[in-house]
Amino acid sequence: MKRATRIPTRRTTTTKRLAGAVAAALLAFAGSAAAGPTITFGKEGSLTFNYSFQGWAQDRGYTSSTDSGRQTDFFLRRNRLTFSGQYNDLVGFYANVDAPSDSRGGDDDKSIFFRDAYITVDHSDELRFIVGRFKNAFTRENLEACFDPLTMDRAEVMSYTPWGGSRDTGIAMWGNLADGRFQYKVMASDGREGAEVAKDSPRLTGRVHVSLLDPEFDFGYRGTYLGTRRVLTIGAAYDYQKSVAYRDFVGKSDTVDYKAWTADVFFEQPTSAGTVTASAAVMRYDTGKAHFGLSPDPNLPATTDLEGWYVKAGYLLPGKVGPGRVQVFGRHERSEYNLPSGYRDQKWDGIGVHYLIDGQLLKVSFEAAQVKFDVQNPTNPSQRDYKQYTLGLQFIF
Repeated sequence: MKRATRIPTRRTTTTKRLAGAVAAALLAFAGSAAAGPTITFGKEGSLTFNYSFQGWAQDRGYTSSTDSGRQTDFFLRRNRLTFSGQYNDLVGFYANVDAPSDSRGGDDDKSIFFRDAYITVDHSDELRFIVGRFKNAFTRENLEACFDPLTMDRAEVMSYTPWGGSRDTGIAMWGNLADGRFQYKVMASDGREGAEVAKDSPRLTGRVHVSLLDPEFDFGYRGTYLGTRRVLTIGAAYDYQKSVAYRDFVGKSDTVDYKAWTADVFFEQPTSAGTVTASAAVMRYDTGKAHFGLSPDPNLPATTDLEGWYVKAGYLLPGKVGPGRVQVFGRHERSEYNLPSGYRDQKWDGIGVHYLIDGQLLKVSFEAAQVKFDVQNPTNPSQRDYKQYTLGLQFIF
């Protein structure tokens, strides 16, 4: 995606615009932090290839929802090939194929699929469009590039909306105002679809943020800028879809709407003593407690009426330790699912370290986490207290 810097009123040169297009591909919000080979076509066209890899070794206090035995697992958390570039001065494109969690829990040879595929139209810095399948514009943490996180990864559940998850298919209009200090996003997408939906209405999402220090001008964000920016951004978003479910699924009556809101803040301050990063967010997904209906829809996800919050912080040491840099981090998260059983409600605490051999391009990470549930599920080990240790290697080309 083209980097959303302020566009001057007069036409820039083709060379400058091509450079901007290539830079944009590096900062594509779906998650790449560097550029691989670039091919140019004609006067304005370009195509850049990227390969991004995350390999994890994870030790966890249970094996599956039916097996309480401790598990050690080696798998590919993410394994992506990305294509991005410009068709011309106005139109760009982005696509990536992924085979996530390959070999996790013995599930080998995962199918490759298009995680993102979209076209961008950049009329001006104030007015831009995205058409296709891409990250939904709701929570900040979902919009943070997964190869530029502050912690080991984003929240396993809370940052993903119940309809569409991390991505959705549709169209977005967005832009930057006041030299990038203010950003807006408006998105219309599929949301929940299928025969079980009471009415197939579009999902509508709106998000705004204000940057009080250095602007965050891309469609997406980073979990840390590794001390290259001074950032204080405050954001909020609203998500809505009409008639997504029946509270009486058998009788096909008592329809409910989906409404969600979130607010977040992100701060990063580089100093001579190191870089401090902190982030916090609260979110509420509300579907009228459809799980409590007369005969609830059996296809409703557990996150239908989820509410929660998180805080996370990091500290990047000022100098190198050996060939790389060290960044320590921690996270506390609280989730309440509002389910009739009372299961799943939990507190999640984690602490870890990144060893940045070449920034985000090559790093080794470790995280220790402890998950505690309000109510221990007697039949599902995954919903009882457990500890988790994760060692990861990240490589981007």
